[in-house]
This record gives sequence, C-alpha cells and structure tokens, in this order.
Amino acid sequence: MQFRDALGLPLSGASEASLGHYERALHQLQCFVGDPVASVNSAIEADPGFVMAHVLKGYLYGLSTEREALEATQACHNAAAALAATGREARHVEALGRLSRGRWHEAGTILEDLTIDEPRDALALQAGHQIDFFTGNSRMLRDRIARALPAWDHGMPGYHAMLGMQAFGLEEMGDYARAEAAGRKAIEIEPRDGWAQHAVAHVMEMQSRQRDGIAWMRASPENWSADSFLQVHNWWHLALFHYDLGEIDEVLALFDGPIFGARSMLALNMVDASAILWRLHLAGHDVGNRWDGVAQNWVPKAKSGNYAFNDAHAMMAFVGAGFAGPARDLLEAQQEAMRAGDDNAAFTHDVGHPVTLAIKAFGDGNYAETVRLMRPVRDIAYRFGGSHAQRDVIDLTLIEAALRSNQKALAAALAAERLSARPESPLAALFVKRAREMP
Repeated sequence: MQFRDALGLPLSGASEASLGHYERALHQLQCFVGDPVASVNSAIEADPGFVMAHVLKGYLYGLSTEREALEATQACHNAAAALAATGREARHVEALGRLSRGRWHEAGTILEDLTIDEPRDALALQAGHQIDFFTGNSRMLRDRIARALPAWDHGMPGYHAMLGMQAFGLEEMGDYARAEAAGRKAIEIEPRDGWAQHAVAHVMEMQSRQRDGIAWMRASPENWSADSFLQVHNWWHLALFHYDLGEIDEVLALFDGPIFGARSMLALNMVDASAILWRLHLAGHDVGNRWDGVAQNWVPKAKSGNYAFNDAHAMMAFVGAGFAGPARDLLEAQQEAMRAGDDNAAFTHDVGHPVTLAIKAFGDGNYAETVRLMRPVRDIAYRFGGSHAQRDVIDLTLIEAALRSNQKALAAALAAERLSARPESPLAALFVKRAREMP
C-alpha cells in the first residue's frame, strides 16, 4: 500500500506510523514553530526508507546557512538518493543535492519546474520560497507562489502558508496592499504562522507605518513568539519600528530581552542582533558592552565563508567590539570563498566582500572609503540575499558615511531620496535636517 500526503501526493516508504510525524514536521516548518527536526527524525525512525522524510530533514539543515549543517544536509541527500523514489521525489532529491553543494540557484530552478508540474507540492513551494529569499530573488518570491495558488483553496491543509508566502513575495515586489491583505488572511486561518506575521510587518516597515507596526506585533506576541524559531527575527522587526521613531530605550530592551537575551549561536539570529546594534552604532547611540557578546558568538564562524550575507553582519559585530583578529580572518575567508565554484563565490564577489570592506572602513573612521565601496553595490545588493528591510542597512550606512565624510551634495541627495521613498519616516526627516545643516 502506498501512502499519500494530505494533498494526495504519493510518499515512497511511508507508513501510517511515520506519516503523522512527517506531516507534523511540515506543518511546523510552515509555521516556523516547534522542532521539525525532531518530528521528521521520528518519521525516519519509524520508516528509514521514507524518502521525503530524509528530504525534509535535509532542507531543514540546508536552509540554515550554517556551514556546520552542510554535512548533515549531504548525509540526508545520500540517504534519500539510495532509496526507490517517484519522479517527483527524485526531483526533490536532486534539488537537495544541489543545495548541499552550494548550488542555490540550480536547486531553486529544479523546485520551480517541479511545482509547475505539481503545484500542490507544499514542501517544494516552501523550500523554493526560502531559496528565493536567501538568493534575494524578489520576483520569484512572488511568482513561484502565484503560479501554484490556482491549485489551492481555503480548505486545504497548509493554505495559510501559501498565503503567507504570497504576502511576502508581494511585499518584496512593492505590492503592499495585496501583501497585507494576504498576510492578514493567513493569520486568520493560522494565528501561529510566523512567516505571515513577518510579511505584514515588512509591509508596515516599507511604508513607514511605525505605530501600526508596533500595534500589529504587540497585539498577540504569544502567537508568533512561543516556541518559534522565527521569533528573534520578528522581535527584530518590532525593534525596527521603535528605532525609526527614535525610541532607543525600547530598542535596547528588546535587544537585551528576546533578540539576544538567550545569546543564540544560530547565524540567522545573530544577523538580527548585529543588524539592530549596527543601526544604533550608525546613529551614535551608546550600546555599552553589548557588542562583545555578539562578536564572541560570531568568532567561531569568522572563517566559515559559506554565506556572504552572514559575513557582512559578522563584520558589524567585529567592528563594534574592536575584534581586529576575527575581522582579518573573515576577510581572508572571503578571499577563499570567492575562489570556490559555488553560488556563494558570486554572492561574495559581487556584494558581500565590498559591503564587508565598507563596514570595516566605517569602523576605521574612513567614511569616504565606505562611500566609495558601498555606492556601486547598492543597486545589486539583492544578489547576496535577504529582504529589502534587511538590506536597508546598506543605505543607512552609506547615508551616514556621506554625512560623516562631509560629502554635502551626496548626503543631501541620498537623504532626499530616502524621504521620497519613506515620507512618514522620522529617521528620513532627520537625515534631511542633518544634510541641510552641514557647513
């Protein structure tokens, strides 16, 4: 007897004993809650020949951006590749293999073609969407889901995740009204969907609706924070709203509490810790010794050189804490990364390395060099991943460097540009005021 998932897709090697564990793991991934690795491990223990359980586990590791997780990703691929599989499952196995070798774009394309043929493959859509995020592919964040949605309806399990992903893709493409509507509908269906919660926060961030954003995030924080592996990032979004309003005490309280209070060693969480402290650093706020803990956590990853977006945020911490040795190690690792044959070589060469050098130059007080390095990459920064809100740190650093290097015309132009894009932003108005007051 061949078992099928809740949407009717066959699952090779599954049984009644393992199917529940697998579907729980998928739901946990779709909501970013619980421990999907433990759940999928239970599925594998029940049925070692369950192909898609090995694949799901591989995606969980492969999409973590941790160098240490690559070995586990490769092991999952090897286990799945040794098993009999359907054509659909074989394409998943191939995508996982490409991901395990750092071929992000190839993996994304395989999953794209898979979901054109099988638009109800929830895991393929979920993994593909995350690949689009990590490669900065805004159009595919929207269109991968748009192509599949006609095959979905409200009554299907996981429909909330389709809406949440659609919301984020629409937001990244600037379709804010539709993005917010889709995200809110997803939360109505599944209040624990952390990705949908975050998609609506992104809309409000891009529209400089700080008070709306604070109200949105503080309305039901237990839904998106309890037992959620996206909670640090969502707390970071709340901190951004307070930061733009100049409510620095609130920002520091969030940093000391849910953003970095647990001292997470996960790169995705440390990115948020670095990103919020760097914004405070740019604005000249005293953060005490907070940089030290973040920098210490980045030190073991200084030589990783496997994901350029992480490197830039590690350098922020090394600059903030004055860790010269790890900063040198990181730059050396980037040189090696650029000689590799994987996608991160391009991520690093095109964007990551110049941004990382620019951040170090800022820390050295060489603001003119920061400007020189940042300006050419700003328009192509999507190539090293992340969202518009995350990559905004590049613009913020560039504006501050222009102000500090006494490049009055450039500072005024950049400030005017930002105010035009974010007319309701107090921070944008402050940049304009500072530029006007330059001697």
